[in-house]
Amino acid sequence: MTAEPRISPRLGIAALLAPLPLLLVAAYAVPFLGIATWSVTLPTPGLSRWAMVVSDPLLLSVVLRTLRICLTTTALSVTLAYVLAYVWVRGTARWSFAVELCVLVPFWISVLTRAFGWVALLSNRGLLNTWGHELGLLAEPLTLVRNEFGVVVGMTHFLVSFAVLPLASAMRRVDERVLMAARGLGAGPIRTFWTVWLPMTKAGIVGATLLVLVFSLGFFVTPAILGGGRSVMIAEFVWVRMFQSPDWGLGAAISLALLIVVAALMALFVRFARPRDLVGGR
Repeated sequence: MTAEPRISPRLGIAALLAPLPLLLVAAYAVPFLGIATWSVTLPTPGLSRWAMVVSDPLLLSVVLRTLRICLTTTALSVTLAYVLAYVWVRGTARWSFAVELCVLVPFWISVLTRAFGWVALLSNRGLLNTWGHELGLLAEPLTLVRNEFGVVVGMTHFLVSFAVLPLASAMRRVDERVLMAARGLGAGPIRTFWTVWLPMTKAGIVGATLLVLVFSLGFFVTPAILGGGRSVMIAEFVWVRMFQSPDWGLGAAISLALLIVVAALMALFVRFARPRDLVGGR
């Protein structure tokens, strides 16, 4: 009798894992190549659409607005998230539970529902303006939506929860003995925070900052609803170029440029934030 051929364990594992990379190639690589082709072939072959990405005044104004909104949103989100994460990790059981609810419950609410909720709260006939008028605090309604302010508020509300998670993970990794040593050497609470606690949570700050910035660069629904077409960001601009004033070549070039920026930010995240530290790795 001839012995049956044996399949090596590595070959068996590779055969089991093969469908996943094939699916990723079909779902991502093929469309990516199509978009890359459009950016240099539509409407005519050449690099004219890439030249517009760095020279068109309208597009540059959209890019500057996007950066301004994203940087403002990132600063506000990370600052608020740091306070929430600190209370979550260091606060009493009651405060920790309250913060945990504030962080986790928003994940169950869709971005569309949140955006319309802010419209109902901030619009000219919304709750804030109505209450302010009835209390005699406002003679005229404040313009809180259909501008950058409304977009920043909506985006910050959505992204704070995402920023809290890496910050809380980094804070939980701080060795309590180091804090006790600082206090034992005469450092007060404020000095201990600035010289010990803050530097030891730097990885969480960097991770939260890059995470929020990457998310904010691709925001579409919230700016479209709260901006009302007056604070167009890059994702909405791409949508307009693709579906309303068809220029698929320019839309594809902008999309690839945005992808390159996001990839660079993710590389910074991997380089400086050390994701394995944020999830408890050693």
